[in-house]
Amino acid sequence: MIRDIHAYGKALSAIIIAATLYSCNQEMPKTGALKNETAKPEYFLLRPELEKMYGYTQAVRVGNIVKVGGVISIDDKGNPIGKGDYSQQMTNCYASLEKVLKHYGCTFDDVILENIYTTSMAELQKNAAYRQKIYTHHFPTGSWIGVKELGLPDAMIEIEIEALISKKQ
Repeated sequence: MIRDIHAYGKALSAIIIAATLYSCNQEMPKTGALKNETAKPEYFLLRPELEKMYGYTQAVRVGNIVKVGGVISIDDKGNPIGKGDYSQQMTNCYASLEKVLKHYGCTFDDVILENIYTTSMAELQKNAAYRQKIYTHHFPTGSWIGVKELGLPDAMIEIEIEALISKKQ
């Protein structure tokens, strides 16, 4: 009887391994939720001269995903705005992000990820309520990350986002 149990266990193990290997070789069904595998990137320069000079693109759309690189509080020439004023810098960052979102036909309601980099976590926490004016329906997932410094010496906050373009667009 013990031999039968061992034989049964070996046979069952072999069946499970075979089924697992078979399922690993099957192609995943296409759900259509994120059709990015064949989409060509669409690039957007918020401040073309500045971005070309530094070699970056502010945003890129691939399929129905828009990724927006970190935005800091600067003018079109790259000069800091709101030096020493965290609230002003935060407001300017969201104003720049809104311009990018509008380019793609999105709003902050479409944002699914937001990462905030800050040189002062205490200032971010003090000004965090401002985000309720930005995200009126739901907050995106994301992280608040404390850093020693950002791309420009006077920058205190940098925000990057990712948005999901709805089917209506």
